[in-house]
Amino acid sequence: MNDSLYIAATGMQAQQKNVETIANNLANVNTPGFKRGRVSFDEMVYRHIQGAVPNDAAPIFMGNGVAMASLMKSFAVGELKPGNSALDIAIRGDGFVEVVDAEGVSAFSRGGTFAVDRDGFLTADNGMPLKSSIRVGTEAASIVVDADGRVYVRQDGQGNPVEVGKLDLVRFADTSGLEPAGAGLYRPTQRSGEPMPGEPGEAGFGQFAQGFIEASNVNLAQEMVELMVAQRAYESNAKVIQASDEMLAMSNNLRK
Repeated sequence: MNDSLYIAATGMQAQQKNVETIANNLANVNTPGFKRGRVSFDEMVYRHIQGAVPNDAAPIFMGNGVAMASLMKSFAVGELKPGNSALDIAIRGDGFVEVVDAEGVSAFSRGGTFAVDRDGFLTADNGMPLKSSIRVGTEAASIVVDADGRVYVRQDGQGNPVEVGKLDLVRFADTSGLEPAGAGLYRPTQRSGEPMPGEPGEAGFGQFAQGFIEASNVNLAQEMVELMVAQRAYESNAKVIQASDEMLAMSNNLRK
C-alpha cells in the first residue's frame, strides 16, 4: 500500500479545517467583541518499520500524517471604538463579566451593549441578567459606569446620581481553554480553570470603559496571509496524491 496517499489526505483534511477557521474569522471581522480562532496541528502517532537492519541499529519510525490538535480562541483585546449608547460598555484589558442564563448556568462575556429589562435590571445585550444583579430602574435619566465598575443612576427629579451597584470582573488561568457558547459568550472548561474574581484595575484585571465597544480582534492582513499559506499547503498535498497515483499506475503497467 502506498502510505503517501493516506498521509497527504490527512494534510488536505487538516488544511481544509484551517481554511474553514480562517473563513469564520473573516466573516466576523466586523462582529463586536469577536475573538479570532486559531487551529493547532499535531503530527500523528509514528509507527515502527520492520526493516532488514542489524539488531543494534537505530529503530526506524514512519510518520502517519497530521491531525488537528485543537481549535482555540485568541483573546487579544480588540480596538475600543466609540459606541452610540451610554450602555455600550467595554473592558479595557483582561476580564469577563458573568451572566446567568435561564437555567441558572453561568456564562462569561467581554461586555457589549447592555440593556435594561422590564424590571429595571441591567442585562447583557442578549437579555441575560448579570450575576451582580444591578437594578437601575426603568426610568433612569442617566446611567454612569466608572472604570472600577461602580454604577451610578440619576432618576428624573434627582439632583445627584446615586450608586446602585458594582459590575464585577473575573478572569481565567487559561483563556484559550474557554468554550465558545455563541452570542459572544464563553463557558469554563477543565483547561481554562474556574473563574477567579478580582477588582478592576488591580492584579492584571482590566477596567470598564463606558461608551465604547470592543471591536473584533481579527487582523485582515494576517488572515489573508494565513489563507494563502493554507491554500498552498492544500495544493501541495493534492500534488503528492497525484504523484503517488501516477507512481502506482507506473507500477501496474510494469506487468503489461
